[in-house]
Amino acid sequence: MFDNICKFIAENFSDDLATWLLGSPLSLTVLDPTELQLDPIRADSLIFLQSEQLILHTEFQTDPDSQIPFRMLDYRIRVYRR
Repeated sequence: MFDNICKFIAENFSDDLATWLLGSPLSLTVLDPTELQLDPIRADSLIFLQSEQLILHTEFQTDPDSQIPFRMLDYRIRVYRR
């Protein structure tokens, strides 16, 4: 449930979320929570920012996950290939 609430906030308030997480106001280009190539996995939130071609990728976890660094690396590579 918490995961879905966080995804809702990221989808509906992405400008505010990006500004809060990065600590400075940014212009939103695109919010894109689409499936990534290879095995279908879905990022919780990909926010493409106008400044310096930055991508803010957020994943929401309700429980500790020792595999999250590897998942984030996998997402990073897939976004780069896209």
